[in-house]
Amino acid sequence: MVDQGSGVEIMYPDLYRGLGLKPYDLTSYDSPLVGFDGKMVIPIGQLKLPVQTGSKVVEVNFIVMDAYSPYTAIVERPWLHAMGAVPSTLHLKVKYLSKDRVEELIGSQSTVR
Repeated sequence: MVDQGSGVEIMYPDLYRGLGLKPYDLTSYDSPLVGFDGKMVIPIGQLKLPVQTGSKVVEVNFIVMDAYSPYTAIVERPWLHAMGAVPSTLHLKVKYLSKDRVEELIGSQSTVR
């Protein structure tokens, strides 16, 4: 999910486990965050990973949360800026320049529901 309203990238347990990551891969992160339900959540740590989107790769600092989410990860303003991306929530698209052409990611309306 792309969320323009926050300043951190979040990784949830399904992706963390799916990537085979372990607690020793994490560095500490001491600031609590507020979840979608308004409750405080204490992150289990943070890590930096390369993320490939189309033909472009950027390093992303993820805060790893041990909380339920229908998403595996949420990318936010830092990722958008690193990509040089322009999001459209209306069209469920993110467009970015890669080499000499514009690439786009297209979201799924059914997944959003």
